[in-house]
Amino acid sequence: MSAVWRASRAAVKRRRLQTFVIGLVVLCSTTTILLGLGLLTAASAPFDKAFSQQRGAHTVAAFDLEKASGAQLAQTSRRPGVEAAAGPFGQAVLEMPKDWLWMSAGSLSVVGRSHPDGPVDHIRLLEGRWATAPGEIVVNWPVAGTPGPGQLGTKLKPRGAPPLTVVGFATSMSKSAGAWVSPEQMAQLRPTTAQMLYRFTNASTEEQLRTGLTTATAQLPAGSLTTAQSYLTLKRAFSAKTDAYLPFMTLFGVLGLLVSVLIVGNVVSGAVVSGHRHIGVLKSLGFTPNQVVAVYLTMVSAPAVIGCAIGTLIGNAVAGPILQVAFSGIETGSASISMSWWPSALCLVGMPALVVLAALIPAMHTHRLSAAQAITAGSAPRTGRGLRIQRRLSGTRLPRAVSLGLGQPFARPGRSLLTMAAIVLGVTTVTLTTGLTSTMVAYGNAGKSDSAARVDVQAGSPANGQTAPKLSDRQTEQRLRSLTGADRVTARALTKVSLAGYTQTVFANFYRGDTQGLASEIVKGHWPAGAGEAVAGPTFLNQHGISVGDRVTIQLNGKQAPVTIVGELMEGNAQALDSNWQTLSRLDPTTEAAEYTVQLAHDADAQSYIEAVKAADPALHPSLRRSDNTATTTVVGFASAFTVLLTVVASLGVFNTVLLNIRERRRDLGMLKSIGMTPRQVMAMTVTSVAALGAVGGLLGIPLGIVAHRLVVDHVGVISFPESMKQVWHLPQLAALILAGVTIAVLGALIPARTAARLTIAKVLHNE
Repeated sequence: MSAVWRASRAAVKRRRLQTFVIGLVVLCSTTTILLGLGLLTAASAPFDKAFSQQRGAHTVAAFDLEKASGAQLAQTSRRPGVEAAAGPFGQAVLEMPKDWLWMSAGSLSVVGRSHPDGPVDHIRLLEGRWATAPGEIVVNWPVAGTPGPGQLGTKLKPRGAPPLTVVGFATSMSKSAGAWVSPEQMAQLRPTTAQMLYRFTNASTEEQLRTGLTTATAQLPAGSLTTAQSYLTLKRAFSAKTDAYLPFMTLFGVLGLLVSVLIVGNVVSGAVVSGHRHIGVLKSLGFTPNQVVAVYLTMVSAPAVIGCAIGTLIGNAVAGPILQVAFSGIETGSASISMSWWPSALCLVGMPALVVLAALIPAMHTHRLSAAQAITAGSAPRTGRGLRIQRRLSGTRLPRAVSLGLGQPFARPGRSLLTMAAIVLGVTTVTLTTGLTSTMVAYGNAGKSDSAARVDVQAGSPANGQTAPKLSDRQTEQRLRSLTGADRVTARALTKVSLAGYTQTVFANFYRGDTQGLASEIVKGHWPAGAGEAVAGPTFLNQHGISVGDRVTIQLNGKQAPVTIVGELMEGNAQALDSNWQTLSRLDPTTEAAEYTVQLAHDADAQSYIEAVKAADPALHPSLRRSDNTATTTVVGFASAFTVLLTVVASLGVFNTVLLNIRERRRDLGMLKSIGMTPRQVMAMTVTSVAALGAVGGLLGIPLGIVAHRLVVDHVGVISFPESMKQVWHLPQLAALILAGVTIAVLGALIPARTAARLTIAKVLHNE
């Protein structure tokens, strides 16, 4: 074994460039695959772990107490298919008239429970204690961490209900309530609904959940079930943003794997062909066929292991920021967001194994050669096919150096195909990244067709210890319009509302004023034009099982308003829908706007306008809106970085091919130079030999890149791209992409071509 190791180490030293290429390709591929696997595990594993630890409810159901008694509901826990159940718990909806604990005014779903434990939905207490007496409340804190010091003891004053003191903060992966009170307090609230929490023996699909709930409630009076929330909906909401990054991460990972296989196969194949004499020497010294194969496999394993280890370290270092972006704004509850250990272990074992398998086929060629055959084989390739094509091309008007170069790829068709395949993947990646960049830039500029600055103005809230504005809501809007530099003003009120038939409350944005910029973000349907109309983003629609044209009922302050979904936004909060002031007037005419967005005129000075707002009313807090293109920057940055790496790697693959061809054809080069071929003609011949492969690779890679781009943009669940953002391909752009393949090939061939051009006749013939 020591002899194999010494021979492999010597082979690595002789082929430093090929060793570097293999290590770089494996490093890039490992990093990308690790990030993709990390996102995949983070999209479900943390939720599943936390949900299991809390014995989360597969279904959170609410029932009308006027139609079903508590005793009847308790009987459902003993129905077939019910693994465990908790309840019935009294449930009520409190209306918070003002912002509280940095949360929006509006509906708050409250459940009466005597303790946080139970057979289903172990509520995790984050801070403080459980509510055990009337006048106390525990608030659900759905994001990581706690609200911070000084929040315990906050007094909540819901409309039409007694004041409540916050004694604790807790979190539930089942999202069974927005807050909890004691059963005694709930009795004072006179609840009209009761909550049941179920775990079913079969709960892996929505159909199984519906079947389990139907069986459990079969003996209840008709119409007693009012709402039902599936844990699968919560799981989809948990992974919504990570799912958006998975398509292109997976695609780049697959491209990296393919390039790894091609480059490794090409390097080992070239090493075997150019090392026939070395193979013969090894066998004549007593190396067995298996040992010779082991030498070549070890030669590629060493850089593969090093590249894989470095790629794993880089992947783990980059995973943290990427996961932070992917889970920003997501209600993670008690789930700990981190990458599992097994993707790193899989990459550390799988990538070197894949490299060895890719090298095994060409390495097995050494197994069949006898020592005599290997020594006498020489290094000159079989040129019959290439020579015939060169002779045919010599009859054309092409320069002789060009015709000779065009015929060279046919001398080694297998090597040429591997090289062209690497170029195809490089062009595919360039095309994909070009399309993604165009799409994401157009998305980032949506609603920003002009270069005018925008100023957000927050109205002071007495509930948060701030001074109330001097003027009324409408007067404040008019005042903002009257200040020098203002062009358009949009007012927004934010509140939490209940949706009939759904357990969780959702945010609702109500707009008035100039909404042209908001309307430009509609990809299907139209912006709300009258009362009873709303729009929402794709994630909200998917999670609630509704689409454009469907109707939902909004509940606020004891009033209901039927709302038709008339449009779909490109992107929207997964927990929010947007409507207009006419709809808000039906629910709560007293609600005032809390935020104003002012679009300034093109020649207006933003800082001067901000100072004018502060001078007009100190209770108004203006700030210049900063563009938030986190998703665009992340996608384009990652895709561009990997494209550069993959393009460099593809060029290095071409470099390796040309270098092998030059070494094999040193005798031919000497003969050509001896009959008058100039160094410039040698360079032209060498570059032409791969430029044709680059042109063909470009033609094949462009359609593959266009298809890959379409697959990615059509499967980004959190963004619904309009067709105009998907149709990013134009004739000049496609023509430039065709040259990308030629550029990759030429870049890879330049250095070895210059080396070939500088070879002297005497040196070539002396070596022969």
